[in-house]
Amino acid sequence: MFKLETFFNPQSGEISDALKSLTQNNGRSASCVGVPATTPCTTQTTNLDSSIAGQLFEQSIVGIASPTYGSFTFGRQNTLLADGIAKYDAQGASQAFSLIGLSGTTAGGGDTQDRRLDSSLKYIANFSGFHLGALYKFNGASGSANTAEQAQVGYEFAGASIDGYYAHVNDAVSASAISAADMAVLPAGFAPDKSLAATISDNTTFGVMANYSLGAPKFFAGYEHIKYVNPTDPLAAGFDDIGGYKLAFVSNTAFPNAKILQVFWAGVKFAVNSSFDLTAAYYGYSQNAYGAGADAGCSSTVSGTCSGTENAVSFSADYRFTKRFDAYAGIMWTQVKNGLANGYDLNTSTVDPTIGLRWRF
Repeated sequence: MFKLETFFNPQSGEISDALKSLTQNNGRSASCVGVPATTPCTTQTTNLDSSIAGQLFEQSIVGIASPTYGSFTFGRQNTLLADGIAKYDAQGASQAFSLIGLSGTTAGGGDTQDRRLDSSLKYIANFSGFHLGALYKFNGASGSANTAEQAQVGYEFAGASIDGYYAHVNDAVSASAISAADMAVLPAGFAPDKSLAATISDNTTFGVMANYSLGAPKFFAGYEHIKYVNPTDPLAAGFDDIGGYKLAFVSNTAFPNAKILQVFWAGVKFAVNSSFDLTAAYYGYSQNAYGAGADAGCSSTVSGTCSGTENAVSFSADYRFTKRFDAYAGIMWTQVKNGLANGYDLNTSTVDPTIGLRWRF
């Protein structure tokens, strides 16, 4: 078996590249603090980190599969956690209606770049209802962080399915745009359109996810506990990140205390008939206070290291005209508070409607 998967922007035809959106904001202001009233509050445009960084193939795997013994695959591929999110999220990891679909933090075990992993060996199997999975990412792969491992075990019975997950990543990369101050001292040899700032951490995740079908309604729920600590093997400036980008400014000491991020969600999908589905879901983040000094124990917006929360609620409807053609519409409300609202100078809550048509090839 093999799989090649490419993401592209249908408006431009370009290969999708989230990290390009970061470099386009290098040196731009992200805050309203200190900006003169005669100028725009911020010059920064939308940007985000991702595992999608302009690679020709977002998944590129080869392997063998057996209905009796399971499958072994090798290459760049989705992690076990990413597969679990897609299965156990009522909104199917939708980027329009799901917090854990839009953000790769949960599927990546703490950082979105680890939602897919290069040079990884993956095994999955189903034995009489028992789920088993294991993944290992080898060290030294060009354009990727260091080693990673994941494990999965679960069971299906009487319309229910449940899985437990463990994941650990060494030297996880959380990339960001370079500040104006750092751009002024960008070292020679670093191209502004290929250089990024980054925070490095060792991440450990435990999770449990489940769903249960009662026929027309199907219920979903999940929980992840993600722990971030300073890396055992710090990365130096100049490290080659995914997609051919370089880390020009690297922080290996962002976690004076362990950061604990708890992610939880629940939802229900109701099949009105064979063509029409209605879905409702809730998602939540809860972060501890992990700063030191003046920020120790804080629970305000003064710092991103303060304790904080994020909540999201979404509703969607999907109607299938044919096997390959459907229409969907929905809305998602999100709100951030305290430490997770740090840097949100204009709005701490949003309501975002989405409507679209989709053709599946």
